[in-house]
Amino acid sequence: MSLADVKKNAQDRMAKSIETLRANLAKVRTGRAHAGILDSVMVEYYGSPVPLSQVANLTLIDARTIGVAPFEKKMANTIEKAIRDSDLGLNPSSQGDTIRVPTPPLTEERRKEMVKLTKSEGEDAKIAVRNIRRDANEAVKKMVKDKTASEDDERRSSDEIQKLTDKFVAEIDKLLAEKEKDIMTV
Repeated sequence: MSLADVKKNAQDRMAKSIETLRANLAKVRTGRAHAGILDSVMVEYYGSPVPLSQVANLTLIDARTIGVAPFEKKMANTIEKAIRDSDLGLNPSSQGDTIRVPTPPLTEERRKEMVKLTKSEGEDAKIAVRNIRRDANEAVKKMVKDKTASEDDERRSSDEIQKLTDKFVAEIDKLLAEKEKDIMTV
């Protein structure tokens, strides 16, 4: 494994941490409806749980309402029950072939809780990035110890890995600031 491989591996792993953070932040409700809220809902389909998006079409009816159109009409009750039983606090209602899922407005207190939750997610992502930095630096030190890299290479690599870490931490901060602004907007 070369120094370039260590840096590339660290960069790829840090990018995955950012993608995980994005996915986790997408699950946090902001008061406005978006189909991503229902991504975690699993529906019982012929005996096995499948994601809601595989058994229904998700659309936005208006700013606070998601429309769920089941591909099979007989699945409507099962989908409605799955949404109600999920821990999202949503109360769907059937309207013909479509299930309407209104998202309730968030109270100020609930918004602050959501901001705390997003900050916690962000801190977890920062910890993951720092752990990746530590692993990369240890790999470089091992290469120096095994005489496959020089001490100059070690200093140069640790500086580059630190710059990479700083870049990803700044991106995490930017994502958190956007999400906080989104949550606190009434």
